Amino acid sequence: MKYRLGIDVGGTNTDAVILDENNKVVAKCKEATTSDISTGITKAVKHVLKESGINPSDIADAMLGTTHATNAIVERKGLSKVGVIRISGPSGYAIPPFIEWPEDILKVINHFYVIVKGGYEYNGELLSDIDEDEIRDALKQIKDKGAEALAISGVFSLVNDEQEKAVAELAHEVLGEDFPVTMSNEIGSIGIIERENAAILNAAIRKLADSAYSSFQDVLRSHNIEADLFITQNDGTLMSIEYAKQYPVLTIASGPTNSLRGAAFLTGMKEAIVADVGGTTTDVGVLSKGFPRESSSAVEIGGVRTNFRMPDLITLGLGGGSEVKSENGKITVGPQSVGYRIHTEAKIFGGNSLTATDIAVAAGMFVLGDKTKVSNLSPETVADTIGVIKAMIEEVIDKMKTMATDLPVIVVGGGSILIPDSLVGASQVIKPEHFEVANAIGAAISQVSGSIDGVYDIVTKGREAVIEEVKAAAMAEAVKAGADESTLEIVELEEIPLAYLPSNAVRFRVKAVGELKR
Repeated sequence: MKYRLGIDVGGTNTDAVILDENNKVVAKCKEATTSDISTGITKAVKHVLKESGINPSDIADAMLGTTHATNAIVERKGLSKVGVIRISGPSGYAIPPFIEWPEDILKVINHFYVIVKGGYEYNGELLSDIDEDEIRDALKQIKDKGAEALAISGVFSLVNDEQEKAVAELAHEVLGEDFPVTMSNEIGSIGIIERENAAILNAAIRKLADSAYSSFQDVLRSHNIEADLFITQNDGTLMSIEYAKQYPVLTIASGPTNSLRGAAFLTGMKEAIVADVGGTTTDVGVLSKGFPRESSSAVEIGGVRTNFRMPDLITLGLGGGSEVKSENGKITVGPQSVGYRIHTEAKIFGGNSLTATDIAVAAGMFVLGDKTKVSNLSPETVADTIGVIKAMIEEVIDKMKTMATDLPVIVVGGGSILIPDSLVGASQVIKPEHFEVANAIGAAISQVSGSIDGVYDIVTKGREAVIEEVKAAAMAEAVKAGADESTLEIVELEEIPLAYLPSNAVRFRVKAVGELKR
């Protein structure tokens, strides 16, 4: 029998599961996340291998969800110096690249740019030709500035990517074949500034991702696991490790997404609200057709406004390690948290910090640690704190709903033991079996996807022809990411008329999903 290994690295815990061919959980564990990440993964892999007793060679696939990319951007660590070429002259000089970026990240990534002639109309018609000599000169300037990666953006490159591709080819010729190059049409959506920002962030973390994912492979090999390694992305699906090294920005927010997919799998539900309660934060999202609902608005990452695909989430500073405080008779829970130090700092473990977990133990919601350490808490304090936690979750549930009717709420994650069995706005509260490792299960059962988001003129080719074209393009992206072509299906097809553009311009958003190629 062949098995799947699923790993999800969170801010507090690193979770791992092994599933058999029938997607039954064979082994599971939670280990503390370590500062170098690899050590926590090593411990988790060792744990589930020992618990399952299986031969490492029987693991066919390994799926990993990691916060590496997110942490690098937020903490401004390990980022490459990025040069930018924007293809938008002579019309696109008014607003330069890096507009409204935080100063601290600009200092790290160097932020040198050149705007060159070129670009397209909304329907793909030429605005201006590119000048090869101008581009070569721009590339030389970027090289002289010490850039370690390049981001290329062009006006309406989502409709016509020929100029971005031409610049990328020249970049590899001038800067070297192995020089990291990111084209904005492969990352972002409509809106050149936000799409360009997403491409810049992707370029900034490519070298870091290459090193991190290679080290993960080394961890597996050290345990004699020769399985193919896949990385989870933020739409609830997988990508091959080589694809992930090119587009690491797509892994941002993959942790909560893994939990949503795990919740869907564990309950069999395709439409529900999911609350993923960890040690430090709670992420609340919505399942639509079994996949995370995507955000329809621009998203800020580390203070940078982007428009690439992201799950629609609200994050609360509430988790098992959240500190409980009382000031002037008012109880607050979080956002400060002891995080992975909960096993030494929470009162039930002999520490001095009163945490949400201590309150839940005192309330008899579950058994953990030494309950006598919290026996001195007054019943009023315990009840009031649980009321605060309940109100925090209910408020977010109300914000995530798009209709007045109650919806099922699935609670997962190690901290979900904090959530009461009934909530206002929830038709039912479900805590499925294996809830504490739903994120690792979500990683292990994930499929592979490909997405297309662009503007098309349906007058020239005809609506039906355009739809078939975008479907084929989405399927091609899925195959590129590692999907088995024979299992592909279209799970999302959204057609949005753009009234502010002339002619019959339509925005199409398409997603294709398939099983892993064996």
